[in-house]
Amino acid sequence: MKRRAWITLGAVVLGGGGLVTYAVATPSQDPEAAGRAKRPVKVYDLALKGTTSGKRELPGTQTKQFSMLGVSWTGATKRLHGSAQVRTRSLETGAWTAWKDLEVNVDPLESPEAGAETRGASEPLWVGPSDGVQVQVVRKNGSTNSGLPKGLQVNLVDPGVATTAEMKAEPAAYVAPAVSDSASPIDSVAPTDSASPSDSAAPSAPASASSAPSAPASASTAPSTSASPSATIPTAPPSTVPEPPITSRAGWGADESLSPDPSEYNPDVKAVFVHHSDGTNDYSCADSASIVRGIYAYHTQTNGWNDIGYNFLVDKCGTIFEGRKGGVDRPVLGAHTYGWNRESAGIAVLGDHTSTGATNAALASVARIAAWKLGQYDADPVSTVKLTAGATQTNYFGTSFTAGSQYTFNRISAHRDGYNTQCPGSSLYGQLPTIRAWASGPVQGLKFTSLSGAGQSGSTYYTKGAITAKWSTTTPGSLISKFELLVDGKAVATASGTATSVGTTLALGTHTVAVRAVHQSGKTTTTPALSVVAETTAPTFTTAPKLSLRTGTVNTSSVPVTLGWKATDNTVLKSVNLLTPTTATFGPTTASSSRTAASGTASTWSMKAYDYAGNTRTSSASFTPVILQETSATKSGTWTSRSSTSYLGGKSYSSGSKAASLTWTFTGRSASWVASRASSSGQAYVYVDGVKVSTVDLKSSSTLYRQAMWTKSWSSSAKHTVKIVVVGTSGRPTITTDGLVYIK
Repeated sequence: MKRRAWITLGAVVLGGGGLVTYAVATPSQDPEAAGRAKRPVKVYDLALKGTTSGKRELPGTQTKQFSMLGVSWTGATKRLHGSAQVRTRSLETGAWTAWKDLEVNVDPLESPEAGAETRGASEPLWVGPSDGVQVQVVRKNGSTNSGLPKGLQVNLVDPGVATTAEMKAEPAAYVAPAVSDSASPIDSVAPTDSASPSDSAAPSAPASASSAPSAPASASTAPSTSASPSATIPTAPPSTVPEPPITSRAGWGADESLSPDPSEYNPDVKAVFVHHSDGTNDYSCADSASIVRGIYAYHTQTNGWNDIGYNFLVDKCGTIFEGRKGGVDRPVLGAHTYGWNRESAGIAVLGDHTSTGATNAALASVARIAAWKLGQYDADPVSTVKLTAGATQTNYFGTSFTAGSQYTFNRISAHRDGYNTQCPGSSLYGQLPTIRAWASGPVQGLKFTSLSGAGQSGSTYYTKGAITAKWSTTTPGSLISKFELLVDGKAVATASGTATSVGTTLALGTHTVAVRAVHQSGKTTTTPALSVVAETTAPTFTTAPKLSLRTGTVNTSSVPVTLGWKATDNTVLKSVNLLTPTTATFGPTTASSSRTAASGTASTWSMKAYDYAGNTRTSSASFTPVILQETSATKSGTWTSRSSTSYLGGKSYSSGSKAASLTWTFTGRSASWVASRASSSGQAYVYVDGVKVSTVDLKSSSTLYRQAMWTKSWSSSAKHTVKIVVVGTSGRPTITTDGLVYIK
């Protein structure tokens, strides 16, 4: 079963005075036609014809799917002074797109071809697999078609299926959309009985090799004093930088029968002009080869050119495609920048970059191919050059050029720099300085991101020896030859241009460490050097961990203590960590910490000191807090026993008798007296080993229990006695004691 599409074309006069021409192709009904069998590229040319009544029709014509389209007209040097808009219907969903503008301000050929096949045309627009189209072409001013060029056509391009990858891909889903008033883009152009389709009205197939358009005229006919192109195949000079990977014409499925004429060559490549292809940015990179084939077919079958206009094309994933035939390493004459093709190469980035910048992958590939082509002629991509104008014209910025005169251009310039067009879009135009910098070198944005295996204190790094330097750049790795790790100014390790780290082992001592990036051009840039000290001496504990009792609330299970220590290092101490019986991290100048310790249980307090090089030392000690109840003390005077869950062990002693005392004897290194406090509490004297050392006032505005009120520590463990004596304070003589705590 054949797959059909009905195409209706017509024109209406807009209220604003412009003439609108249009073509509508309705979908066929054969879902099997969208298979992935290999099929050639085809271009369908559908005439846009006006009528005196303001409406025109064309009998329905059989067609197949297309993915690219444009508008063309008779006369390669004529301009379309107006606007052209298209909308298409998706083959997959059946939905109509919004109106899209075609770029009609397109370069003519630098030398008009003698053949009648050469046409003026808009830029081709990639729309993806489609089966319906609507077109309107509006004259800028006036209501007649006198301002529009003759022979207006909409040209539909089916890029076919050519590459192995495309043949393996799943076919696009097909949806047969219902034709209704709401789905029809223009109700007034529905097919009528008198315009029924017939198989005999098939569109023209692509021109065969025998009927291919003639080649561009030689430079001798152009109004220019620049060097003439040659049909002789020149030698390919070596470049100062490596050739990037390039997908050949065979790789993207070029039908060479569409370009039968031999290539022409320039003497050299003095500059590169950057373009965008226009169209969607939402394409899949799997479709890039199809897009390139579509542009190729459009340039040869619609424009009537000898070949695709660009020397190279780059997709958003960074894939570089060979454009014009003749050898990627030779100065092939292209058709991309009117007036400047004789001394340049053209690179097109697929997509529309008017308001959206190109991807970094695309920018990197443009930089690589530009650097390689210019490097064949010893040209620095960041420099400028004088080019000879091949035509008298003005550019996008209003700069005037006179044929035969020389003008200064950046080696990497934009289409709009040489011709009056918005190409390559304002966003991509703003990215040209980045492309130049990446192409020329040195490497941009080189900086250390870290130095693994080393710790930083101030501006100095410390390591035990093994380090890994890590860095980043803004220049893509594909443009970088290598990285070198410099120690004391000498390269000790090398990494590839795509690497971001490299390691080495330093000898003991003080060193400088830097990273040097070598651009593919040979230009180098080096990070500021880091000061790195390699040393293996561990920190020391001048004071081992020790516990001492402190004031606070005492519980049966835990007592308040102070952990003390002192650590030093021969370079710079980084930290001290508590490992057991709990964990904590302390700064290098901290020497104590308030903690709690389990009573009646021996606990090991282990600490580890670190320096910035990673050297460590551990120190540990074991301590046991012991609670001595008041019942274990030797009493003198009158004491009353009290019971309450608020007291240690549920009981305490209370006395208001002056000179009444309690004495505890123990062997340890720290002690604290535990008592209760209230607004009516009195005072007590504290004696240590028979010597009065303190007077403790227990008065408090609030009632508190189990309070460690007095503490004493010694440098080592020994036998001691602690005695408390009731002062008999006037008006509040009573004290309540809850025991003694010591550490052994």
